[in-house]
Amino acid sequence: MDPAAVAPDAFEAMVVDALDSLPDWVLPVVDEIAVLVDDEQPEAERRPGVLLLGLYRGVPRTTHYGRAPGTLPDTITLYRIPIVAACARVEDVSDRVRTVLVHEVGHAMGLSEARLRELGWA
Repeated sequence: MDPAAVAPDAFEAMVVDALDSLPDWVLPVVDEIAVLVDDEQPEAERRPGVLLLGLYRGVPRTTHYGRAPGTLPDTITLYRIPIVAACARVEDVSDRVRTVLVHEVGHAMGLSEARLRELGWA
């Protein structure tokens, strides 16, 4: 689908709705993460043949977690253009946004790609 079919402000509203739909038990993790929206992954960070819909950057909660003073918060970035392009219909975008968000929250919780697939979060 053409990424222009979903304007940036509409996409951001979908992200807010997806955050609001998360279960209460995951909120302590999400509350410590900055959730960002960008059109695409920066060119300098792209790998050939890999299309990212979202990206978690931080220290998974399975490790000893303590933030040193002055360090940046963990982030989840959702990439609007690849997410919209991966959908067949505008009506599918909000579900895909939620799936990508949940997937990246799973990474924040220390879950591997394989485990996320087992859980249906991929």
